[in-house]
Amino acid sequence: MTMSSPTEQLVEDVAAIYFGAVGASIKRGTEIDDAGERGAATEVLLRGRLNAALHRLNPELPHDSVEEVVRFVSRPPHPRLIQNNRWFHAQLTDGVEIEYRDPRSGETRGVRARLIDFEHPEKNDLLVVRQLTVAGTSGKIIRPDLTVFLNGLPVAVIELKDPTDTQADLGVAIDQLDRYMQTAPDLFVPSLIQAVSDGMLTRVGSITSGRSRFMPWRPLANDGGGAPTLEALIRGLFEPRALADYLRTCVTFEEDERGEIARKIAGYHQFRAVRKARASVLASLRAPSGSGDGRGGVIWHTQGSGKSLTMLMLAGALIREPRLANPTVVMITDRNDLDDQLFDTFAAGRALLRQAPVQAENRERLKALLDRAAGGVVFTTIQKFAEAHGMISERSNVVVMADEAHRSQYGFVEGGARWMREAMPNATFVGFTGTPLERDDKNTIHVFGEYADVYDIRQAVEDGATKPLYYESRIIKLKVDEAGARVAEEKVEYVVNADRTGGETAEDQVRVRLESLVGAQERIDRLAAFIVEHWEKRRAAMEGKAMLVTMSRDIAARLYEAIRALRSDWHDSDDERGAMKVVVTGTSDDPEPLRQHVRTKAARKRLAERFKAPDDDLRLVIVCDMWLTGFDCPPAHTMYLDKPLAGHNLMQAIARVNRVYGDKPGGLIVDLLGLADQLADALATYTQAGGTGEAVRKVQNEAVPAMQAAFEKLRGFFHGCEYEPALDAAPQAVLLVYLRAIDHVFGQNDGWKRLRTLVKELSAAFALAVPRQETEAITPHLAFFQRVVAMIRKRLSDENDRGAGHARQRDIDAAVRQVVGGAVDADEVIDLFAVAGLAEARLDILSDEFLGRVAALEQKNLALETLRKLLNDQIRITERTNLVQSRKFREALEDAMLRYTNKAITTAEMIARLIDLAKHLRDAQKHGEELGLSSEETAFYDALGENGSAREVMKSDTLRLMARELTEMVKNMPKLDWTQRESVRASLRRNVRRLLAKYGYPPDLAEGATQLVLRQAELSTENSE
Repeated sequence: MTMSSPTEQLVEDVAAIYFGAVGASIKRGTEIDDAGERGAATEVLLRGRLNAALHRLNPELPHDSVEEVVRFVSRPPHPRLIQNNRWFHAQLTDGVEIEYRDPRSGETRGVRARLIDFEHPEKNDLLVVRQLTVAGTSGKIIRPDLTVFLNGLPVAVIELKDPTDTQADLGVAIDQLDRYMQTAPDLFVPSLIQAVSDGMLTRVGSITSGRSRFMPWRPLANDGGGAPTLEALIRGLFEPRALADYLRTCVTFEEDERGEIARKIAGYHQFRAVRKARASVLASLRAPSGSGDGRGGVIWHTQGSGKSLTMLMLAGALIREPRLANPTVVMITDRNDLDDQLFDTFAAGRALLRQAPVQAENRERLKALLDRAAGGVVFTTIQKFAEAHGMISERSNVVVMADEAHRSQYGFVEGGARWMREAMPNATFVGFTGTPLERDDKNTIHVFGEYADVYDIRQAVEDGATKPLYYESRIIKLKVDEAGARVAEEKVEYVVNADRTGGETAEDQVRVRLESLVGAQERIDRLAAFIVEHWEKRRAAMEGKAMLVTMSRDIAARLYEAIRALRSDWHDSDDERGAMKVVVTGTSDDPEPLRQHVRTKAARKRLAERFKAPDDDLRLVIVCDMWLTGFDCPPAHTMYLDKPLAGHNLMQAIARVNRVYGDKPGGLIVDLLGLADQLADALATYTQAGGTGEAVRKVQNEAVPAMQAAFEKLRGFFHGCEYEPALDAAPQAVLLVYLRAIDHVFGQNDGWKRLRTLVKELSAAFALAVPRQETEAITPHLAFFQRVVAMIRKRLSDENDRGAGHARQRDIDAAVRQVVGGAVDADEVIDLFAVAGLAEARLDILSDEFLGRVAALEQKNLALETLRKLLNDQIRITERTNLVQSRKFREALEDAMLRYTNKAITTAEMIARLIDLAKHLRDAQKHGEELGLSSEETAFYDALGENGSAREVMKSDTLRLMARELTEMVKNMPKLDWTQRESVRASLRRNVRRLLAKYGYPPDLAEGATQLVLRQAELSTENSE
């Protein structure tokens, strides 16, 4: 167990004050156990508090039934944590089904026992426990900094870190939570959220959130402002009303075809939007439900920031709202084939909706579904309102939620919005959009009202909810004469203007004539050659996916053939194979080569699954209209645009590559047609609507300068190290250059950490800029830098030096996979120790001969770092078995490192010290054998003899006898029992004291020895498995 630092303790104290301010009780774990609130450390529910809450919330239940509910929720039925978490969440939100006998009538009644008071949240019992000891089934112990209990149920675990400790960042805290889940999964069965914080920075995730999905939590009161502090989290989420609201409306579960379950929770911006939109809807209800005008507001949340999930959560919140009396929620989308992803999100979240959503295939079906008093979640399209006019429903408890609610999407010019209003005159309308409303778009405001909540691109990128977008112009020109070029430019302008207004004129003869220019075979051939070269270089720098957007289905099919001619191995007629596919709609009457790409809806869905899968070989898709809206593919990082787009449609399309995925630095938009003016117009609309920050950045203005600046930093870092001979040679041919470079790294202050940071910075900027000409000179240097990092990480990286012990191998793989100039597998990384002649570098078999070889290494910094790493690893292992021994060596190592850092000793002197320390550590491991003691007995022997005065008074034989008795005493205790029950712990403490007194241990030293022995006993138990 690691002890909290004084600063971390201060963060915990401050957290306790904030929790007190929202009405929570604060207790320490020892207080909980001393008060007998748990029977054992393996128990994660506070039964007394849960019992009291059940009686208070369910007064009709007899005592036996309450006990039955407690037993039921204490025994999760599934084998996996996430399954049990989903099961428990249903009990929290819907109550526990139970039957009981009515004492008056004698009848058996069935009810749902409520665990949480959602109507009066302030009456719930909110308790925060500091440093609660929890034992896993293996006997290992965890002590989370803060465990939040609601009516005796642990709904949140918060891990805190010292803000002044650069090694203990929030990533370390996330990894710690992950280890806690592995050790004591029962604690996380009721878990609502997990959070990490150093006081100033705070991130929130669920039990299935990876590192990149722990998101900042900012103050809810400020729209996009305010730092993500610990105070913001506690006041914004743990205030009783907010906590109950979030628990019931902002958690959902998605299960894929393989049975993998993901728990989805709302970010602060989604929670804020749900609460504000719900309030706006309630204030806007028409008679007889209210006295408003039916305009519930517009939620502008930038694409990629979880808009679909926000819509689901708002629908769930409205369905549970008493004033709406079980409303009908109508979801409006623009096109049949585009509502699938949103419908699938709602279908997966049917537990939150308390019903399954249905689709209205036609207007008659829509009318039938709305011909009811209440209930229902109905999906339909705006086109259904154009099929016929007239009333569909007069009810006022109907809420219409429109996806992408703006003029171009819904064809307001032709009256689509008016017909929708006429069909449901008393409904309340809420609009969602991923792009801002255009400044002259009065119709949308007339239907939906003003903005209810805004989450723009700057906020999303800052929070890590999306990645930044970069733009570069690589126009594949039309080869026509000057007059023809002017005509072509006019036609492009005409088409994009038609696209901006959403008018059908975009399909007229002008577009056809432009297609003939854009789709000229000579241009398609040049376009194919460019795509092949550009994409191969992009993939060499950053693994992922790309989308190629064409003007027509015919162009898409012919472009596929042109690329196939250059890269035949990308093609495969089997949809389950192949690196490239065309995704379009069509019929069997379409001519070849288009016909071969026409697929059923199910077949297109399967291609979408392949494209979204990061490891699938399908890397490039060619599309025309499909997958440009409502399609999420996080690994996609490049979009080639060869289609006239403008305004909202352009912003929507390019956002396909802004999703978060691993270390992806951003999405690249490659303009092949000349859409710079249209992009500028779209960005102007974004800014005028109140959007902040740069929505799209230019590669030549940002990524290239960032790459060049990062490269200069690395050149400065390696100043004095002549590594150039390695740039044009195979690594195996210049191994000494790599050794010298690595020696150079460790010869600098904090060199390894600085190198990792600098190489990551250069790699990210390079991945965005490649394959621009400016990257060519940097490519071999970056390859060298990345290989050096991979070599060090493979052998000399401490498990927690990046705060990601469990992710270490994954990081190695990623680093090596992105080596420019030919990806290699992780097992092909050059073994640094083998190159240095230290292949058998294990401390437990270190001989004097081996230590001599280390000392004789020409690369003294490498020799020093090798010894430090080996010693550090062995001391860490020793900590698990012998506390006293490991403490002595840890202090000696830290003292030597401090003296070396302060330049009190030379590198040669430091190596000599470490070699002596290695020998002493090796010998120390044998001293137990010399005393005739087992490793467990040796640990207690060292604990008893830790104090020099005690060793002087006590004879060695006596200490050996006492060590053996202590070992037997711990072994004979009921397994895990003493770590779980404070009473048994106290009994062991008494027995240790009696043993010390029995053998005449110095009384003034007895208390310190007792505490040390107890700690060693705890460690022995933890590692007995």
